[in-house]
Amino acid sequence: MSDSPRELTLRSVILGALLTAVFTAANVYLGLRVGLTFATSIPAAVISMAVLRFFSGATIQENNIVQTIASAAGTLSAIVFVLPGLVMVGWWSGFPYWESVGVIALGGVLGVLYSVPLRRALVTGSDLPFPEGVAAAEVLKVGAGVGGIEENRKGLAAVVFGSVIAALFPLLAKLRLVAEEAATSFRVGAGATSLSANLSLALIGVGHLVGLAVGRALLTGLMLGVLVLLPLMTVGGAPAGAELADFVGGVFRQKVRFIGAGAIGVAAIWTLLKVIGPIVRGIAGAIAANRERAAGGYGALELTERDLPIGVVGGAILATLLPIAALIWGFAPGIGGLTVLAAVLYVVVAGVMIAAVCGYMAGLIGASNSSVSGIGILAVLGMALLLLALHGRGGDAEATRGLVALALFVTAIVFGVATISNDNLQDLKTGQLVGATPWRQQVALLLGVGFGALVIPPVLDLLNTTFGFQGAAGAGPNALAAPQAALISAIAQGVLGSGLDWQLVGGGAVIGLMAIGLDEVLRGSGRMGLPPLAVGMGMYLPMSAAIMVVTGAVLGHYYNRWAVRRRDPAFAERIGVLTATGLIVGDSLFQVVYAGVVAGTGNADILAIVPVSALTVPLGLGLFAALIGFAYYRMVRAASS
Repeated sequence: MSDSPRELTLRSVILGALLTAVFTAANVYLGLRVGLTFATSIPAAVISMAVLRFFSGATIQENNIVQTIASAAGTLSAIVFVLPGLVMVGWWSGFPYWESVGVIALGGVLGVLYSVPLRRALVTGSDLPFPEGVAAAEVLKVGAGVGGIEENRKGLAAVVFGSVIAALFPLLAKLRLVAEEAATSFRVGAGATSLSANLSLALIGVGHLVGLAVGRALLTGLMLGVLVLLPLMTVGGAPAGAELADFVGGVFRQKVRFIGAGAIGVAAIWTLLKVIGPIVRGIAGAIAANRERAAGGYGALELTERDLPIGVVGGAILATLLPIAALIWGFAPGIGGLTVLAAVLYVVVAGVMIAAVCGYMAGLIGASNSSVSGIGILAVLGMALLLLALHGRGGDAEATRGLVALALFVTAIVFGVATISNDNLQDLKTGQLVGATPWRQQVALLLGVGFGALVIPPVLDLLNTTFGFQGAAGAGPNALAAPQAALISAIAQGVLGSGLDWQLVGGGAVIGLMAIGLDEVLRGSGRMGLPPLAVGMGMYLPMSAAIMVVTGAVLGHYYNRWAVRRRDPAFAERIGVLTATGLIVGDSLFQVVYAGVVAGTGNADILAIVPVSALTVPLGLGLFAALIGFAYYRMVRAASS
């Protein structure tokens, strides 16, 4: 072991924990606002290299540990796609700290443990591209080579620049100098619709990162929802005395988004069906590789082939079952031992399948683009059907609400498995390419889960206290949409109680099938695909958020077309990625800090210095466009130099 490089060090763990706090808070806010999160591996790697270069003996493997910790915790933030549902259904009024920590941590730990046996099958023993893992490895390699310090400096400057201008706009909005949103409602024939745009640089950054294929699909779903479905479903006009904007918004929330839910569900099932065969072959390969390692002896393996021993992994999985059972029993003490046992078995079995499927999808298309939210839909559907089989339907309202809450609680644990397994195989691919020791990286993943579990609940509580969630009791006018949590909660309520219009969901499923067919035809002809999950999300997300993501995707596409013609196209493209990441981080962190100020003072207008005027919307639109232009001008200048 004397020839081991400096890797899992105290300073790498501390830096990883600090970045965890920043990126996790930003991702929690972004996930609740628009239902999207951003990958933190590359910005964490750039910041790590920029910081550790001031210390002696820093290695590429040490920087890899920092990005692994920060990446795991940032990815775990996607738990906000489920957990706020407990507030939306009225079971929780806030987020009990240790109970929330337990749900997040146990699901995340299982995600790490389940994916350890899959490393050989999906990372070293397959030809899956792992796009984000390879990109992070390239960043680390460049940073460790000649000229790396200068590139690190420019990369860190890009993140800081993006963060500053992204925080500036919402600050001016909270001062009431500019508007944060532009919206209008109008009649279309016998019906009506609305157009809106959320003036958020974070959404522009998200669009830049997700790319044109996802942007086109979002736009397709958006146009279908806003220009076709919404006018059709508002025929007859608003009831007497109702505002047109309120009427149109209500129809969108109560009808159009459930059509989007049907499309999302079908697209998620299709994605799973496509990867089951390769996953089965991959698991068989992992079992065979385990036998070979056992025969040759663990100590004879190269440093880069040393995973956590499979016996330790199996024992750790078994050790988690008792606290999971205790957590479920404490959440619903009167539910009965049989239901607790069934729930624990569901976590174990569904977790194994989900870890394999999410790991494969991440390797195929990247962690940011894989359908984790679709996995959550299927997970809550499975758990709700299991509870329906055990308890039936027809109890009183409080008993039904308890079953819905339990379905969401168990789904949150399973979803933790999904998010982490979706991310950590990507990180292990990065580690393979930079010569990292797998078991040390797997320990770093567990540390990242622990740090993330400690940070997420207070951020959730803060945002719930300040803004609330749409659909929850007492939610204010600025309530966060939490779109996936609302959808997953509605599915659980629809299965176990009532209120879900299955005709709308069925109509969405038909649209989802059509989107799948169109995507397959496009891909088969060699053209850019139209991801069906994104089509469903375009119908489900509010236009105010989706249109900004589409705008960012178009801008990012044209910037990348310019970048490939530069002398160093990879560096030029990376500057764009890091600036876009800064836009997300700056906007999101400002909102988290603002939420803290409001929660501490009890005054949502604490920063307002002038009253609202008719000029705030045109001023907001003008400044927003100017900041976007300045951001891309700065990208071009940095990439050209």
